[in-house]
Amino acid sequence: MTVDHNLRVCDLSAGYGDRAILQGLDLDLMPGRITAIVGANACGKSTLLRVMSRLLRPGRGQVTLDGTAIHRMPTRALARTLGLLPQSPIAPEGITVADLVSRGRHPHHGLISRWGPHDDQAVADALQATRTTDLADRAVDELSGGQRQRVWIAMALAQQTDLLLLDEPTTFLDIAHQIELLDLLCDLNARRGITIVMVLHDLNLAARYADRLVAMAAGRVHGQGAPEDVLTQDTIQQVFGLTSRIITDPVSGRPMMLPVGRHRATANN
Repeated sequence: MTVDHNLRVCDLSAGYGDRAILQGLDLDLMPGRITAIVGANACGKSTLLRVMSRLLRPGRGQVTLDGTAIHRMPTRALARTLGLLPQSPIAPEGITVADLVSRGRHPHHGLISRWGPHDDQAVADALQATRTTDLADRAVDELSGGQRQRVWIAMALAQQTDLLLLDEPTTFLDIAHQIELLDLLCDLNARRGITIVMVLHDLNLAARYADRLVAMAAGRVHGQGAPEDVLTQDTIQQVFGLTSRIITDPVSGRPMMLPVGRHRATANN
């Protein structure tokens, strides 16, 4: 049974060396919901996820999980609660799909506990959910980009955490597999109540699948809330510098953004 956890970002500043990326950022993630983080390139989306997953130490402020700063938590305990799929992960040379996905079970094992039937089932379920079962015996470095992405997602699912952070999970996937993946994440959220935080570039998919949007600009939260409150013409202009029109998505009833470029625009625009 999934437990609701409170993940909070408080007055967070972080960067790389002397280069500041995040500046005084505050964010409360809604337990049991799907949150999509959107924004222009280099606005700090991936850096935020790296700090939230303890891959990067903040210069100021902190990230707390149920009131405890994550940098003070034991590594294995944090990994049993919070899972991460980073951008462009690298697999060990020659490792098979089954072995890579099995690594998602490592946080659940200690000096005493050993691999058991529950671990086998978790790996099998993750492979099935991502439709990678037929790839189990193949080497990861032999796969296409889209296949590798689904395998990495399977490893994250095998970890069976209550919170899942995904940095651009639809990268390398064609549109059919993007929809399939996002539907899978919605299923996991609905069935198990997993809190999902994901960085997405496609604003319309973010608005369709997320309960909450967080729009970032220049290392800060520009706006957050329900998709209809965040995906507005003003926000698109201020965050992306792009003129747009907002209509209603005929499939989901959520807002849909139509970009207005210099070409193919009608006189009414």
